Amino acid sequence: MKKYDSYKESGVEWIGEIPKHWYVKRLKNIGSLYSGLSGKSGSDFEKVPTENFKPFINFTNIANNKYIVGDNFGFVKIDENENQNQVKKNDLFFLMSSENQEDVGKSALLLNDYDELYLNSFCKGFRLTINSDARFINYLLTSSALSQLISLEGRGFTRINLRMEGVENLPIILPQSIEEQTVIANYLDHKTTQIDHLIAKKEQFIKLLEEERIAVINQAVTKGLDPSVPMKDSGIEWLGEIPAHWEVSSIKFHAKIQNGSTPSSSNEEFWNGDVNWVTTDDLGKLEDKNIYKTRRTITKLGYESCGTTLAPIDSIVISTRAPIGHIGILKIEASTNQGCKTIIPISINPLFCFYYFLNSKEILQSMGQGSTFKELPTSSLKDFKIVFPKSIEEQQEISKFLEFKNDEIDKIKSKSNQEIELLKEYKTALISDVVTGKLDVRNEKLN
Repeated sequence: MKKYDSYKESGVEWIGEIPKHWYVKRLKNIGSLYSGLSGKSGSDFEKVPTENFKPFINFTNIANNKYIVGDNFGFVKIDENENQNQVKKNDLFFLMSSENQEDVGKSALLLNDYDELYLNSFCKGFRLTINSDARFINYLLTSSALSQLISLEGRGFTRINLRMEGVENLPIILPQSIEEQTVIANYLDHKTTQIDHLIAKKEQFIKLLEEERIAVINQAVTKGLDPSVPMKDSGIEWLGEIPAHWEVSSIKFHAKIQNGSTPSSSNEEFWNGDVNWVTTDDLGKLEDKNIYKTRRTITKLGYESCGTTLAPIDSIVISTRAPIGHIGILKIEASTNQGCKTIIPISINPLFCFYYFLNSKEILQSMGQGSTFKELPTSSLKDFKIVFPKSIEEQQEISKFLEFKNDEIDKIKSKSNQEIELLKEYKTALISDVVTGKLDVRNEKLN
């Protein structure tokens, strides 16, 4: 793609030069801001339409979309003769308040007509008063250069808020011709849709990889690696048949089950010591299954105060309350909190045991007890049925195979994630370069 023939200084430091026939305006000079809903309480909102409840554009519809999606409206009670601003086709919307810096200032555009539609109270609407392509303005507002400028206007700690004055004074650069604005908007609609489709395909590929991983693990730890061996009924409904030479037993006969505990949080002398202390925050991701370091530690005094117990290397830690079934393998000696239990293998390969319990996550979750929150009792975990080859060598062979397959899948997944990030970076750079006039796309063919 080429550049424009001639440029001039924009007078805006972060933009630099712009094409000679473009101009700079403040946002307030090309349209007007208006407020979203006001004077509403929680009881005025519903998720489904009922009498006197009208659709409104909610926060996530703006945060997650370039163009407002018509099947994602909330509903708000609007009384007769109530004075609230209604939105119109080609209105732009800003998120004026957010819990994070990335979302604040995000804009989205309404491309369709609606008889009666309102706007979330945390947002501002913007209506053009000049003849311009609103899609071009939206691309400019969401470009990396301008979105960074918008985020600098954010104020606050627990919630970031934009100042009205800061938004109104945003510099807007425009081609003088609305036809050129439309050509640019059409080009970006086409190219960003292509990029988004590529990203969606790669995300779907990653999802399929995860499904393959689950299937491979399930097959290996319940059927083995040799499909030709004789089979027998396991006597366990969710498992079905297993190899005839495998054993069915409770985990308590092959491993020691150990509970965890937590020192008093009010005693500073119990915390930030040399004793590793596992919580559910240390568990959950398969790629981080090996625990080499815990997020929190306790002191020897804290350890002695609460009755938690150190578990040796290669022990398996499993979360047994909110959520149940997150799992990891200790590569350090560590204790745990009361939301975890430790399985210390005695007569079973630790990695095989890990993969078996990883594969049993949904079953373990279904065994949770309690009304306020679900917890897996120690007795249920001890009696949990496990199937495995009697030969340690076969257990090791299955474990080695699963480690290889997981490593293979992780590498492919990592490469795909890198490609997704590169596509996102390309999309961001393309939008910014085109809407600031760094690239001339007027004669680019759409294919």
